[in-house]
Amino acid sequence: MKLMILDGNSIINRAFFGVRLLSTKDGLFTNAIFGFLNILEKLRAEENPDALCVAFDVHAPTFRHLQYDGYKATRHGMPEELAMQMPIMKDVLHAMHIPTFECAGWEADDILGTAGRICRESNWDCVIVTGDRDSLQLVNDRVTVKLVTSKQGQTVTTNYTPDVFEQEYGFASIHMIDLKGLIGDSSDNLPGVAGVGPKTATSLLLEYGTLDGIYQNLDAIKESVRKKLEAGKDSAYLSYELATIHLDAPVDLKPENCLVQAPDNDALYALFVKLEFLKLIDRYHLHAPGKQTETAQEFSGECVSEIVSSAERAMALLAGFEKMPYVCVLCDEKLETVFIDDGRQMSVFSKQALDNSYTAVLERLFSASVKKISHDVKGLMGKLLRAELPADGFIFDTALAAYVLDATSGKYDINQLTVSYLGFEIPKFDAEKTGTEAAFMGELMSKTSAVSALYDVLSKKLTEEGADKLYYEIELPLCDVLARMEYNGVLVDQMALVAFGSLLSERIAADEAIIYGYAGKEFNINSTKQLGEVLFDDLMLPAGKKNKSGYSTNADVLEKLKDKHPIIPAILDYRMLIKLKSTYADGLVKEIAEDGRIHTTLQNMVTTTGRLSSTEPNLQNIPVRTELGSEIRKMFIPADGCVFVDADYSQIELRVLAHIADDKRMQEAFQSGMDVHTATAAQVFGVDPAAVTPLMRRNAKAVNFGIVYGISEFSLAEDIGVSRKEAREYIDNYLANYDGVRRYMKTIVEQAKLDGFVKTLFGRKRLLPELKSSNFQVRSFGERCSLNSPIQGTAADIIKLAMLKVDRALQKANCGAKLLLQVHDELIVECPLKEAERVRKIVAEQMQQTVQLAVPLLAEAKIGASWYEAK
Repeated sequence: MKLMILDGNSIINRAFFGVRLLSTKDGLFTNAIFGFLNILEKLRAEENPDALCVAFDVHAPTFRHLQYDGYKATRHGMPEELAMQMPIMKDVLHAMHIPTFECAGWEADDILGTAGRICRESNWDCVIVTGDRDSLQLVNDRVTVKLVTSKQGQTVTTNYTPDVFEQEYGFASIHMIDLKGLIGDSSDNLPGVAGVGPKTATSLLLEYGTLDGIYQNLDAIKESVRKKLEAGKDSAYLSYELATIHLDAPVDLKPENCLVQAPDNDALYALFVKLEFLKLIDRYHLHAPGKQTETAQEFSGECVSEIVSSAERAMALLAGFEKMPYVCVLCDEKLETVFIDDGRQMSVFSKQALDNSYTAVLERLFSASVKKISHDVKGLMGKLLRAELPADGFIFDTALAAYVLDATSGKYDINQLTVSYLGFEIPKFDAEKTGTEAAFMGELMSKTSAVSALYDVLSKKLTEEGADKLYYEIELPLCDVLARMEYNGVLVDQMALVAFGSLLSERIAADEAIIYGYAGKEFNINSTKQLGEVLFDDLMLPAGKKNKSGYSTNADVLEKLKDKHPIIPAILDYRMLIKLKSTYADGLVKEIAEDGRIHTTLQNMVTTTGRLSSTEPNLQNIPVRTELGSEIRKMFIPADGCVFVDADYSQIELRVLAHIADDKRMQEAFQSGMDVHTATAAQVFGVDPAAVTPLMRRNAKAVNFGIVYGISEFSLAEDIGVSRKEAREYIDNYLANYDGVRRYMKTIVEQAKLDGFVKTLFGRKRLLPELKSSNFQVRSFGERCSLNSPIQGTAADIIKLAMLKVDRALQKANCGAKLLLQVHDELIVECPLKEAERVRKIVAEQMQQTVQLAVPLLAEAKIGASWYEAK
């Protein structure tokens, strides 16, 4: 029989620092618990123990602290984010029926040692799992120490048996205590013998066996070492005593009482729901308390009133739906089955059952006459538009509501939200037992019911959080606009794109020849290892630190070397061309649909600030800073007889900053129409605006855009190529002149620390658990977010409102114009050539009138025969 006992503090510390900070929607940190459970399951799989338990330290002095005031005195306290997880971790272990042991005045190490002794006396094998090498002294014929360490970011384990230990150290495991007596231990603050390191200590132990043996033979030891040993004798024996793990801790530990058991389903389920560990609920095969997972047949028998089989019955139901406040609707991926929960019964419309009348049924269901709630409305609208069906009447989106309530979560699937907000898990359906169709029906019906229940909770939560206007006036109506933009797509000149790819190939080949010429040989330029060898071994260029995988050849390294050798500019150019060709020239060609257009997906539930993002492909990242890169925009063209109108907000984030910070001086600059970067340069450098040079303006621009993001003097110095001292002076002068911004930067961080969040002008909340972190870097990130989220988020809200206003104005004008793209603060509209000037005015006016700030919003709109021309 085998008992596995874990050093709880050691493992949970490793988990905490090895897993990025995770938290629930209520701000409870969970990363250490999550990591601990992952390590635990890995250990169980490796060892398959018959019995299992965990030992923890007690937060109180032990007999070692009483013996030596300096014991562990150099250790930092437990981070608050970890401390809050400790009691819940123990609750989880108890719910898993895994005994835990702790003893006031004793350490977990002593409990581990005691467990090993008890196992040996009881003829049990014992595996002690820890990250602390002190425990290696416990290794014997019945006790294995499983040492947990990290290698290249991965958790690895080594099983120390007597043979393994002796092969590594050269002496028996019990003499680990003698070794600690000599060399001490910095983590426990054991002094050891000053000047005696592991190599000397090991050779002494191999020669004389023990600490006593060494001190009994001092005359035989060379003078330089002998003097150190003599001077450090007291600290050596003190360290020996402190390092000795006691085997008689007063704990009632019996291996047979720790046998592995099934968890307490109800208790563990409740904890995992609280912790939002949805995947772990599945892993441990848990289910909602007092309820076994239903089969598809049982569930369908209870919850489905009708699978509609005639057009007449479908139309009768639809007539009833039209009179209701709302119905809940979910569809399958192909729109071949629709589930409708009207609060009284579940109805199923299917293409198979309704046949030729199915399209007519859907046309009525998805018209404005039926008010509907659903999950991921924009995605459903897109499917409807592609099926040439209406996409109207949606009054609530549960996924979008959850995003508005917590944009940092990133988890908005129905299963996750059901656990998080409703406290139970959607039933599982076993296709092998019930059949694929029955399992599919059961799953979708369960989700439809869950969405209906989520609506009640989330709609109330939006009101409680003061997010109603943001949700109902911006986010929800924008789904329709975004779905139509995705459906419209943007036309691409495919032949021009292919020709551009060929041009890039020629340029790439030319760069390759140049690089090979300077290198004196051909090699794989894309191989970091081979390129590093060429640059730093063959050409002897100054290199950074070399690691196991070779030299770093990233962009930062090469940028610093571009004046050192002509091969470097060629490599940088080569990389830029490769990126252009693979991502844009070749990549965009693959994304062109049958209609000749690219239909990007505009993600509205991804960013923490509320900004939209673009994927498949990312059209918000088309390069503009290089002349060659901006050529890509020439390939995006309007339809025949049409042009593009491209409108862009001018310095919107700085205008938002001037408003939110109520900085009178910055407001005056915007109100006067003066270029704000010139105005800032004049203030910072103490010169007349007419005397501001291009370099001064460029540096002032960097400060303007960097200051609200908490830019450091180091980063600013790097950005504009000045010393850190000069950068510090720029920042100080800036804040001295813009006192409103200085006040804002101070007060917003202080308020965020009190509230745990910041908000935009429109009530968009950004939760900031990072502000409570004991880790300086994590906390600094939270402070930067508290500075920039209200600014960037408000700008994102404004551009979304502008999209709504522009879309409505264009529809009202009935001018054949339609929104195609949104790129940060820029809107691209396609319209007939004859309507171009009218549309340009409409777009600019609507954008400028979107919201009233203390400074004017400016939007410049241009007309062009391509995105490049219009921009």
